[in-house]
Amino acid sequence: METHGPLGTLWVGLGLCCFYIALVWINTLLGVLTTPLFIVPLTWVQDKLLGKNQVRG
Repeated sequence: METHGPLGTLWVGLGLCCFYIALVWINTLLGVLTTPLFIVPLTWVQDKLLGKNQVRG
């Protein structure tokens, strides 16, 4: 069995930690940026289906 010692274990641990931080960050960013792309048009469709009048102020 080949081992890389404690330094290799720390190196892999650091790499995995960075990977999971980046994964959480990109998933959060995608959620924040793509939600309005779906919510806003859905509200337009909902307004059309419910027959609400536009309010011009």
